[in-house]
Amino acid sequence: MSEVNKFTAKYEIAGLKVLMTTYYNRTKDLASEYLAKTDWDEPDYEIDLGLEFYEKRKARGVGHLSDEDIEYVTTGALFNRILIAEQSIMLHSSAVVVDGYAYLFSADKGVGKTTHTHLWLEKFGDRAYIINDDKPAIKNIDGEWFVYGTPWCGKDNTNKNAKVKLGAIVFIERSEENWIEPENVVEAVPKFFKQTIRKLHQEKNIDKVLSTMEKVLNENPIYKMGCNISSEAADMAYEKIRRV
Repeated sequence: MSEVNKFTAKYEIAGLKVLMTTYYNRTKDLASEYLAKTDWDEPDYEIDLGLEFYEKRKARGVGHLSDEDIEYVTTGALFNRILIAEQSIMLHSSAVVVDGYAYLFSADKGVGKTTHTHLWLEKFGDRAYIINDDKPAIKNIDGEWFVYGTPWCGKDNTNKNAKVKLGAIVFIERSEENWIEPENVVEAVPKFFKQTIRKLHQEKNIDKVLSTMEKVLNENPIYKMGCNISSEAADMAYEKIRRV
């Protein structure tokens, strides 16, 4: 096992008080923006994989991911379970904010969701930013849906500790032609499912996953889109899904 550096701190992530212990720098560094700004005695939840977790992994034989990367992936999965218990959820997506609304573009790895949201950054300049480039949190507060940044934000480490109204969710696919249309909730369910839980057979709160996912899809604008990597794709998407 590589050298560890145990660090325990209080964090506030997606409106939750989390006492998290990390052993490697990647998760610790990305979570630094979420360190609690106010002191509190009792957390809502605790995350600590423990040194035994890494010792057992070493005994099984180390795979292609380092302990540091495993910690990053596993703590993110645990936080998603915390969200699910709170009837909230993560969606594997790139979330771009424009004029106070977050637009989530979700797809399989390599399809181009990050490429697309960066077209929005080019189009809108200072009006836009990426709140999270991989796993933003979606949460309902008093009947209104919001998107939160989280420390689990993909290979480019792009995220912002912010809370923004949810504008729309778009499931994208590659296409030579640019097109976008409203998505049917029934068709959107398996797409959402695929982009939120890695190991469904291990998920104990599957009923909460389903109910939260269905509420998100039924109570927010959802679309499916085919796009290329042209600036026209961003123009088309914005004109169709923008909220004012």
